[in-house]
Amino acid sequence: MIVFEPAAAPSARAGEAEVGGRRLAGRLLPYGGEWWASRFDPADRRIVLRKPDAPVQAGPADPAPWRAAAARLPAGPVLIGPCPPAEAEEIWGAYRAAVDGAVASGRGVYLLDPSAGVLPEPAGGKAAVVLASWRPETSGCRFPALAAAATAGLPGAALFPLVPGWTAEPETIESLLEEAAGCGASSAAALIPSADGESRRAIFEARTRADPSTADAFFDRIHHGDWREGLSARLDEIRAAAARRGLAWLPPRPLGLRSAPGNGAAAARLEERAELVDGDEHRVAMLHAAVRWLDESARDLAAVAREGNFRKIFPFGPEVAAIAEAALLGDP
Repeated sequence: MIVFEPAAAPSARAGEAEVGGRRLAGRLLPYGGEWWASRFDPADRRIVLRKPDAPVQAGPADPAPWRAAAARLPAGPVLIGPCPPAEAEEIWGAYRAAVDGAVASGRGVYLLDPSAGVLPEPAGGKAAVVLASWRPETSGCRFPALAAAATAGLPGAALFPLVPGWTAEPETIESLLEEAAGCGASSAAALIPSADGESRRAIFEARTRADPSTADAFFDRIHHGDWREGLSARLDEIRAAAARRGLAWLPPRPLGLRSAPGNGAAAARLEERAELVDGDEHRVAMLHAAVRWLDESARDLAAVAREGNFRKIFPFGPEVAAIAEAALLGDP
């Protein structure tokens, strides 16, 4: 049984992060930091296992404190969630309140694993994108949040980990991409999971629950092997396989109600370029810094670009400026 306890204030996590190749300015946790289903968290890049004895802290059901919490985070899109089962959300209402508050603050939002039927009307349009994380334990679609995205008319992005001996096998990747497309995803991305000790233990336990017969061989591979080596080289193949099914390889970027469309388009293009950089950490850092600069700009930079003045104010060099300027002007 899952025990919920009311929390007096919203739970927010400030600090820049990344999910599926997209920049996050922070995260709102309507139900605190406890979890109620085994799932892959695409922001932390780890499998999170069910904690049946830990109480779940349910935040306020009033959007106002969530709006204030979102306003205190740095500029840029925020991640909200995950969401508990629909019956719990109907009682507590914290997820819907967090979404309402964040959208009202003018931010673009990524909605992590919403339950079907709990998404409010204000989350429509371009302000919200649903992130559907892969579930290791499910009898239906392994990206259950795609159903909520389809019901709400929102774009849904399927995100899954690359785990050797499990999800990184070619036939499994093909199956996951096929399933994502069949469940209505607009994009699908494979992520390389964290390899610290806690993450390795969670991967092993989740795999053993799914198929106990693999335990001995899988334990040795996950705990004693350098299995992250070479996974990056697989990403191009996976992107191509996604494209064959009409799936983009990055989630769409949400556009907040008070955000300039051109600024968001330029930030999205630079994020995409950063994902394609192989091994040049300095260039990746520069592209990410440029994305942050675009998110923090209060000006409509498309107007500046049309006037021919964008490169005069953009501080990241001519090559990155050319990429951003093309997006601001609507060029492919």
